[in-house]
Amino acid sequence: MNSKTVLIVEDDVNIVELLTIHLKDLGCNVMIATDGQKALAAARNENFDLIILDIMLPGLSGMEVCRKIRQYDRHIPIMMLTARSEEIDKVMGLETGADDYLTKPFSIREFIARVKVIFRRKEDTIQAKDIRAPLIIKYAGLEIDMDKRKVTLDNARIDLSPKEFELISLLASNPGKSYSRKQLLNLVWGYDFEGYEHTVNSHINRLRGKVEKDISNPQYILTTWGVGYRFNEDL
Repeated sequence: MNSKTVLIVEDDVNIVELLTIHLKDLGCNVMIATDGQKALAAARNENFDLIILDIMLPGLSGMEVCRKIRQYDRHIPIMMLTARSEEIDKVMGLETGADDYLTKPFSIREFIARVKVIFRRKEDTIQAKDIRAPLIIKYAGLEIDMDKRKVTLDNARIDLSPKEFELISLLASNPGKSYSRKQLLNLVWGYDFEGYEHTVNSHINRLRGKVEKDISNPQYILTTWGVGYRFNEDL
Protein backbone atom coordinates (compact mmCIF):
# COMPACT_ATOMS: atom_id res chain seq x y z
CA MET A 1 0.00 0.00 0.00
CA ASN A 2 1.43 3.38 -1.00
CA SER A 3 1.79 6.03 1.67
CA LYS A 4 -1.52 7.75 2.38
CA THR A 5 -2.24 11.11 3.94
CA VAL A 6 -5.07 11.21 6.47
CA LEU A 7 -6.71 14.17 8.18
CA ILE A 8 -8.09 13.48 11.67
CA VAL A 9 -10.72 16.03 12.74
CA GLU A 10 -11.23 15.40 16.44
CA ASP A 11 -11.00 17.46 19.64
CA ASP A 12 -10.46 14.50 22.00
CA VAL A 13 -6.70 14.24 22.52
CA ASN A 14 -6.83 10.59 23.59
CA ILE A 15 -8.72 9.52 20.47
CA VAL A 16 -6.38 11.56 18.26
CA GLU A 17 -3.35 9.85 19.79
CA LEU A 18 -4.90 6.37 19.43
CA LEU A 19 -5.89 6.86 15.80
CA THR A 20 -2.57 8.48 14.93
CA ILE A 21 -0.59 5.54 16.31
CA HIS A 22 -2.54 2.96 14.33
CA LEU A 23 -2.66 5.01 11.12
CA LYS A 24 1.10 5.49 11.25
CA ASP A 25 1.45 1.74 11.75
CA LEU A 26 -0.33 1.46 8.37
CA GLY A 27 2.29 3.79 6.89
CA CYS A 28 0.00 6.84 6.77
CA ASN A 29 1.00 10.46 7.13
CA VAL A 30 -1.33 12.11 9.64
CA MET A 31 -2.53 15.69 9.98
CA ILE A 32 -4.80 16.89 12.80
CA ALA A 33 -7.51 19.53 13.04
CA THR A 34 -9.29 20.16 16.34
CA ASP A 35 -12.29 22.10 15.03
CA GLY A 36 -14.43 22.45 11.94
CA GLN A 37 -12.90 25.64 10.57
CA LYS A 38 -9.37 24.24 10.76
CA ALA A 39 -10.61 21.08 9.06
CA LEU A 40 -12.09 23.04 6.16
CA ALA A 41 -8.90 25.05 5.74
CA ALA A 42 -6.79 21.87 5.72
CA ALA A 43 -9.12 20.10 3.29
CA ARG A 44 -8.88 23.01 0.83
CA ASN A 45 -5.10 23.30 1.02
CA GLU A 46 -4.00 19.65 1.12
CA ASN A 47 -4.74 16.48 -0.83
CA PHE A 48 -5.97 13.79 1.55
CA ASP A 49 -6.66 10.13 0.92
CA LEU A 50 -9.08 10.02 3.86
CA ILE A 51 -10.72 12.42 6.30
CA ILE A 52 -11.74 11.02 9.68
CA LEU A 53 -14.37 13.42 10.94
CA ASP A 54 -15.94 13.64 14.39
CA ILE A 55 -19.51 14.96 14.37
CA MET A 56 -19.42 16.71 17.76
CA LEU A 57 -16.88 19.48 17.20
CA PRO A 58 -16.48 22.94 18.71
CA GLY A 59 -18.06 25.59 16.51
CA LEU A 60 -18.82 24.06 13.14
CA SER A 61 -20.31 20.56 13.42
CA GLY A 62 -18.90 17.56 11.59
CA MET A 63 -22.11 17.32 9.55
CA GLU A 64 -21.64 20.88 8.32
CA VAL A 65 -17.95 20.28 7.61
CA CYS A 66 -18.84 17.22 5.52
CA ARG A 67 -21.53 19.16 3.67
CA LYS A 68 -19.14 22.02 2.85
CA ILE A 69 -16.38 19.67 1.69
CA ARG A 70 -18.82 17.88 -0.60
CA GLN A 71 -19.67 21.19 -2.26
CA TYR A 72 -16.24 21.30 -3.89
CA ASP A 73 -14.76 17.80 -3.46
CA ARG A 74 -17.06 14.90 -4.25
CA HIS A 75 -14.47 12.14 -4.22
CA ILE A 76 -12.33 12.30 -1.07
CA PRO A 77 -13.38 9.51 1.33
CA ILE A 78 -14.89 10.70 4.63
CA MET A 79 -15.33 8.48 7.68
CA MET A 80 -17.51 9.95 10.44
CA LEU A 81 -16.94 9.27 14.13
CA THR A 82 -19.43 10.10 16.85
CA ALA A 83 -20.54 9.16 20.35
CA ARG A 84 -24.14 9.57 19.21
CA SER A 85 -25.72 6.24 18.33
CA GLU A 86 -29.19 7.33 17.26
CA GLU A 87 -30.18 5.91 13.89
CA ILE A 88 -31.14 9.32 12.50
CA ASP A 89 -27.58 10.58 13.07
CA LYS A 90 -26.14 7.69 11.08
CA VAL A 91 -28.60 8.22 8.26
CA MET A 92 -27.89 11.98 8.21
CA GLY A 93 -24.15 11.32 8.13
CA LEU A 94 -24.45 8.98 5.16
CA GLU A 95 -26.83 11.29 3.32
CA THR A 96 -24.57 14.30 3.92
CA GLY A 97 -21.88 12.54 1.92
CA ALA A 98 -19.91 10.39 4.37
CA ASP A 99 -18.53 7.12 3.03
CA ASP A 100 -18.53 5.33 6.37
CA TYR A 101 -19.69 5.80 9.95
CA LEU A 102 -18.33 4.49 13.26
CA THR A 103 -19.96 5.01 16.66
CA LYS A 104 -17.76 5.50 19.74
CA PRO A 105 -16.61 3.43 21.46
CA PHE A 106 -15.46 1.36 18.51
CA SER A 107 -13.09 -1.55 18.05
CA ILE A 108 -9.71 -0.41 16.78
CA ARG A 109 -9.57 -3.58 14.68
CA GLU A 110 -12.82 -2.61 12.99
CA PHE A 111 -11.51 0.91 12.45
CA ILE A 112 -8.34 -0.39 10.79
CA ALA A 113 -10.30 -2.86 8.66
CA ARG A 114 -12.61 -0.12 7.40
CA VAL A 115 -9.72 2.23 6.66
CA LYS A 116 -8.08 -0.51 4.59
CA VAL A 117 -11.32 -1.10 2.69
CA ILE A 118 -11.62 2.62 1.89
CA PHE A 119 -8.02 2.77 0.65
CA ARG A 120 -8.44 -0.41 -1.42
CA ARG A 121 -11.68 0.84 -2.96
CA LYS A 122 -10.00 4.11 -3.95
CA GLU A 123 -7.03 2.29 -5.50
CA ASP A 124 -9.35 -0.07 -7.38
CA THR A 125 -11.23 2.93 -8.76
CA ILE A 126 -8.01 4.58 -9.93
CA GLN A 127 -6.78 1.36 -11.56
CA ALA A 128 -10.11 0.82 -13.27
CA LYS A 129 -9.95 4.32 -14.72
CA ASP A 130 -6.42 3.66 -15.97
CA ILE A 131 -7.23 0.45 -17.82
CA ARG A 132 -10.68 1.02 -19.23
CA ALA A 133 -11.59 2.95 -22.34
CA PRO A 134 -13.68 6.10 -21.85
CA LEU A 135 -17.25 5.06 -21.27
CA ILE A 136 -20.28 7.20 -21.99
CA ILE A 137 -23.80 5.88 -21.45
CA LYS A 138 -26.64 7.57 -23.36
CA TYR A 139 -30.39 7.10 -22.88
CA ALA A 140 -33.09 9.39 -24.28
CA GLY A 141 -31.42 12.73 -23.56
CA LEU A 142 -29.56 11.47 -20.46
CA GLU A 143 -25.78 11.13 -20.80
CA ILE A 144 -23.45 9.66 -18.17
CA ASP A 145 -19.70 10.13 -18.65
CA MET A 146 -18.11 7.56 -16.35
CA ASP A 147 -14.56 8.89 -16.62
CA LYS A 148 -15.46 12.52 -15.98
CA ARG A 149 -18.20 11.56 -13.49
CA LYS A 150 -20.41 13.93 -15.40
CA VAL A 151 -24.16 13.64 -16.01
CA THR A 152 -26.08 15.79 -18.48
CA LEU A 153 -29.78 15.92 -19.32
CA ASP A 154 -30.67 17.46 -22.68
CA ASN A 155 -27.08 18.83 -22.78
CA ALA A 156 -27.47 20.59 -19.41
CA ARG A 157 -25.14 19.41 -16.65
CA ILE A 158 -26.80 17.83 -13.59
CA ASP A 159 -25.06 18.38 -10.26
CA LEU A 160 -25.01 15.05 -8.41
CA SER A 161 -23.51 13.98 -5.11
CA PRO A 162 -20.96 11.13 -5.21
CA LYS A 163 -23.50 8.57 -4.06
CA GLU A 164 -26.14 9.83 -6.49
CA PHE A 165 -23.65 9.48 -9.34
CA GLU A 166 -22.67 5.97 -8.25
CA LEU A 167 -26.33 4.97 -7.98
CA ILE A 168 -27.29 6.17 -11.44
CA SER A 169 -24.07 4.75 -12.94
CA LEU A 170 -24.74 1.33 -11.46
CA LEU A 171 -28.38 1.26 -12.52
CA ALA A 172 -27.75 2.67 -16.02
CA SER A 173 -24.91 0.19 -16.60
CA ASN A 174 -27.35 -2.65 -16.01
CA PRO A 175 -30.68 -1.56 -17.54
CA GLY A 176 -33.60 -3.76 -16.58
CA LYS A 177 -31.80 -5.37 -13.65
CA SER A 178 -33.63 -4.88 -10.35
CA TYR A 179 -31.60 -4.16 -7.22
CA SER A 180 -32.90 -4.41 -3.68
CA ARG A 181 -32.18 -1.56 -1.29
CA LYS A 182 -29.78 -3.77 0.64
CA GLN A 183 -27.90 -4.65 -2.54
CA LEU A 184 -27.58 -0.97 -3.41
CA LEU A 185 -26.26 -0.20 0.07
CA ASN A 186 -23.63 -2.89 -0.29
CA LEU A 187 -22.64 -1.97 -3.85
CA VAL A 188 -22.69 1.83 -3.56
CA TRP A 189 -21.81 2.46 0.08
CA GLY A 190 -19.54 -0.57 0.32
CA TYR A 191 -20.85 -1.88 3.64
CA ASP A 192 -23.84 -3.77 4.94
CA PHE A 193 -25.63 -0.96 6.81
CA GLU A 194 -28.32 -3.21 8.21
CA GLY A 195 -31.50 -1.28 8.89
CA TYR A 196 -30.57 1.78 6.83
CA GLU A 197 -32.19 0.75 3.56
CA HIS A 198 -34.38 3.87 3.68
CA THR A 199 -31.31 6.04 3.05
CA VAL A 200 -31.36 4.48 -0.44
CA ASN A 201 -34.95 5.71 -0.84
CA SER A 202 -33.98 9.28 -0.01
CA HIS A 203 -31.03 9.20 -2.43
CA ILE A 204 -33.23 7.77 -5.18
CA ASN A 205 -35.86 10.45 -4.52
CA ARG A 206 -33.26 13.23 -4.76
CA LEU A 207 -31.78 11.64 -7.86
CA ARG A 208 -35.19 11.47 -9.52
CA GLY A 209 -35.79 15.08 -8.60
CA LYS A 210 -32.70 16.00 -10.61
CA VAL A 211 -33.01 13.77 -13.69
CA GLU A 212 -36.72 13.05 -14.07
CA LYS A 213 -39.01 15.53 -15.80
CA ASP A 214 -42.03 14.09 -13.96
CA ILE A 215 -41.15 12.52 -10.60
CA SER A 216 -44.60 10.93 -10.31
CA ASN A 217 -44.04 9.19 -13.65
CA PRO A 218 -40.27 8.51 -13.84
CA GLN A 219 -38.72 7.78 -17.21
CA TYR A 220 -35.27 6.56 -16.19
CA ILE A 221 -35.24 5.18 -12.63
CA LEU A 222 -38.14 2.81 -12.10
CA THR A 223 -39.45 1.08 -9.00
CA THR A 224 -39.65 -2.70 -9.00
CA TRP A 225 -42.43 -3.22 -6.50
CA GLY A 226 -41.50 -5.55 -3.66
CA VAL A 227 -37.85 -5.54 -4.70
CA GLY A 228 -36.23 -2.13 -5.16
CA TYR A 229 -35.16 -0.15 -8.22
CA ARG A 230 -34.08 -0.63 -11.82
CA PHE A 231 -33.10 1.50 -14.82
CA ASN A 232 -35.60 1.55 -17.67
CA GLU A 233 -34.43 -0.95 -20.29
CA ASP A 234 -36.94 0.26 -22.92
CA LEU A 235 -35.33 3.65 -23.63
